[in-house]
Amino acid sequence: MQEMRGNSWLKVFWLVAISFVCILLDQLSKLLCVKNIALGDSIKVIPGVLNFTYIQNRGAAFGSLSNARWVFMVASVVMIVLIVCYVISNRKTLSYPAVITLAFILGGGIGNMIDRIALGYVIDFVDVKFLPFWKWIFNVADSFVCVGAFLLVIIFIIEEYKTSKGKKDNVNIDPEG
Repeated sequence: MQEMRGNSWLKVFWLVAISFVCILLDQLSKLLCVKNIALGDSIKVIPGVLNFTYIQNRGAAFGSLSNARWVFMVASVVMIVLIVCYVISNRKTLSYPAVITLAFILGGGIGNMIDRIALGYVIDFVDVKFLPFWKWIFNVADSFVCVGAFLLVIIFIIEEYKTSKGKKDNVNIDPEG
């Protein structure tokens, strides 16, 4: 029983460690952007596919709701608290893939919150060019949040399917053999 309890706390460790790596990658990429690209300038990384274009985003994801900084600060703090509490309270039953995706969301959220606190805006620079409908510029933190959320939905669907299939299989067991 003690071994199981110790392993469940390992999930909290991985949440913190992976979140820290996400924050580090985000902040490092933003530092490289600011040091190498003037505000408003663009560097072609893969012509017609990907540019690095330095902008200052004062809104939410993809620039929406500009100048509502306090809303994002409150939402970020609430999200951080909810994710940490959720993982701690469900550490015995939560799967490692779910913990990893929650760590992506947590790390990305903290990465952008650091910008909002320190700068008053978020540094964005990833400028996708190969999708004609895509006009938004984003950053590594946004990528972690979006990929984490997408994968989390898939993981929960798979886990729910496995759970419901297991319950269905248990109901269909013939007691007569």
